[in-house]
Amino acid sequence: MGTNGKHRTHLVWDWNGTLLDDNTAVIGATNAAFAEVGMEPITLEQYREMYCIPIPRFYERLMGRLPTEAEWERMDGIFHRYYMEQRVACGLTAGAEELLAQWQLAGRSQSLLSMYVHEQLVPVVRGYGIERHFTRVDGRTGPSGGSKAQHMERHLAAMGGVSPDHTVVIGDAVDDAVAAAHVGARAVLYTGGSHSRNSLEAAGVPVVDSLDEAVALAEQLVA
Repeated sequence: MGTNGKHRTHLVWDWNGTLLDDNTAVIGATNAAFAEVGMEPITLEQYREMYCIPIPRFYERLMGRLPTEAEWERMDGIFHRYYMEQRVACGLTAGAEELLAQWQLAGRSQSLLSMYVHEQLVPVVRGYGIERHFTRVDGRTGPSGGSKAQHMERHLAAMGGVSPDHTVVIGDAVDDAVAAAHVGARAVLYTGGSHSRNSLEAAGVPVVDSLDEAVALAEQLVA
């Protein structure tokens, strides 16, 4: 393998909106949650412009106020129920499977960290036939709606030998860049998911339009 830094690059992939092309399910679930509190549906473009973490803050941008605790619980429950029904029709992002296989064949490591609840994430990833490509697959534990930063810390720690200096996070949300910075890793953000290019560029990290570009750039960042 040699000592070239490129061979040591570890990728941490995001799941929803990055490896999984689930935009239609997310928008449908969001609109189902909004209908619960009498709000008008929004488009994918509106979603991408307004989306932010924590999720109640995103709802506030659209409602004009923070949802009450009871509203949040109801909306969150409806979102997840609707999303689970719709997700089964979603496929992997074009080219994702090949990229994962190529990276693994080249003898390099990669893992998956998602804010999708852990107990549901693992069988879903397995169902798409790609679990074998990852050193580790971690989903969210604890309440929904928060940041990925603490989860990223635990994820890297659990893998032992993975150095943040050689790690690149590939995701579709500003929060992926925040989580990467939190542990001292790099990030590349992909425009095919939950954020518009405009809002992603505010994160101050490279922004790309395809997962191919994301992987190519990840190699350069750690080279």
